[in-house]
Amino acid sequence: MDEKPYQLLGESREPFPMKPGNKRKQDSEYVRNGTCSIFMSCEPLAGWRHTSVREHRTALDWAEDIKELVDIYPNAEKIILVMDNLNTHCWASLYKRFGPQEAKRIKDSLEVHYTHKHGSWLDMAEIELNAMTRQCLKRRVDNIETLRLELSAWENVRNNANSKINWHFTTDNARTKLTSLYPKLSNFKYKSMRRYPSCEVLKCQEQNVINAFSYVCDLASKGAFS
Repeated sequence: MDEKPYQLLGESREPFPMKPGNKRKQDSEYVRNGTCSIFMSCEPLAGWRHTSVREHRTALDWAEDIKELVDIYPNAEKIILVMDNLNTHCWASLYKRFGPQEAKRIKDSLEVHYTHKHGSWLDMAEIELNAMTRQCLKRRVDNIETLRLELSAWENVRNNANSKINWHFTTDNARTKLTSLYPKLSNFKYKSMRRYPSCEVLKCQEQNVINAFSYVCDLASKGAFS
């Protein structure tokens, strides 16, 4: 799943409608009608997606959207969910919105995998958001009700066509394309030596602790702490 903000824009002047031989014309000026948030959930292998439009992008909105997603798969043993590390994408959001039992039910239904920092593009829902923007939102929509209707129609067309994501990025070429995210093997031995001391060092440290403990016990037996 993923989400994106959307700005609602109205017309400052009535556009000229499209006529034979002439395109539709609209003024470059527009009226700002606020913003909203579009939540996108998609199942890439099944060619399914679902959109929901909310007035805000809070922890409560995310929790409600996740509940809707879980309820779509009532018989699933586990739902594998990939999403980015947005601050509202956490279990605490569920407990803010729902009671403990309902929040735990939703949590136990999910197996969450977060994309790493600066790697939200690994979330395939971004591809669906891009397709949605190109196919449905390359125009002005001035109110949230119209936006919901337009996205619902777009969603039905895509689902009926069983449009799937042709994902080219595989594990085999991850080390080639994501070299900056993998540890450098040349430095691994040096860092490991610093992180993990040798057996001789550990034995010496252990003996020092034993000697110190014996010294304290000896002082206590002589009444030094009374």
